[in-house]
Amino acid sequence: MKDIFAKRLKSARLVKGYSLQKLADMLNISKQMISKYESGKSLPDSTNLINIAKALGQNADYFFRPATVELGAISFRKKSGLPVKKQKAVEESIIQRVENYLSIESILAIKSEFVNPLKNISADDISKAAEASDIIRKKWELGHDPIHNVIELLEANQIKVIEIADADEKFDGLSCVIDGKFPVIVVNKNFNTERKRFTLLHELGHLVLSIPDNIEDKESERICHAFAGNMLLPASVLRNEFGSKRDKISLQELKVFQKDYGISIQAIIYRLVECGIISKNSQKYFYVRINTNPELKKDIDGQRFCETEKSERFYRLIYRALSQELISIGKAASLLSESVSSIRKNFSVVID
Repeated sequence: MKDIFAKRLKSARLVKGYSLQKLADMLNISKQMISKYESGKSLPDSTNLINIAKALGQNADYFFRPATVELGAISFRKKSGLPVKKQKAVEESIIQRVENYLSIESILAIKSEFVNPLKNISADDISKAAEASDIIRKKWELGHDPIHNVIELLEANQIKVIEIADADEKFDGLSCVIDGKFPVIVVNKNFNTERKRFTLLHELGHLVLSIPDNIEDKESERICHAFAGNMLLPASVLRNEFGSKRDKISLQELKVFQKDYGISIQAIIYRLVECGIISKNSQKYFYVRINTNPELKKDIDGQRFCETEKSERFYRLIYRALSQELISIGKAASLLSESVSSIRKNFSVVID
């Protein structure tokens, strides 16, 4: 019991980004006592337990629930620039969220088995990455149509999506495999929809592509960028709509594709270069124009894709289990990190 509490306490503290001293000050107890709790040498009394749970935003039962998963290989975006302390907080948050996810799937007897649609397909350059995305589009029966909701697509194919709300602007996303078999993609919840969609598919690339070990990190990122770009806006669609070669392209054309396919105008320009439809010089001219014209840049940076990208499957599963009386309101509150009163307020059975 002490060991379980010790691990849970440390994890919850790291998620909050609190030092031992800060938590001790919040609880008005000594730093040494917190250290004893985290080393498994002591357990708090009921009063301190309640105060700890409140300070760390957890229900009291969380601290005595055995750990069920281990964090597998994790891949932070190289440009994230997150300090080690923040990376650790994100990792611990992922563990908590995935544990809850797997717990509710187990309660509902849902088997979650991921099959990589690109197994054994190597991608050592951007052209092969684009070809790989065409394969996955075909296997997932997407055709050449816009992807309505990337998160729903990923979750329908057994990839768990977690949105981190308290991440700073430096964090884009990451991909990892939990317990060797549960793929997870994490994304910054604060991003606009178009950036979030691209990040999700970039991280999908990290999960499903077989990128040789000798590929440098920078090139690996370019490969996953090409994968994400072609997933959102296939080359065949670009060539059909824009033609094989263009010298001039209107902003109105770009806005239509941005609105329909949920991809930023800058990413569309990048895709046009990748597909050989416009030259790199044209791309340079584009950036010179927007960097010297603030109003044009503001217009181009605007979001036009009207759909939202929000992970709701876990939330649905909680209320499914609640309506089937498989879990209590208290358990639902614990899994959702919400108050019991909030769950009671939101929960109602309309078919009985």
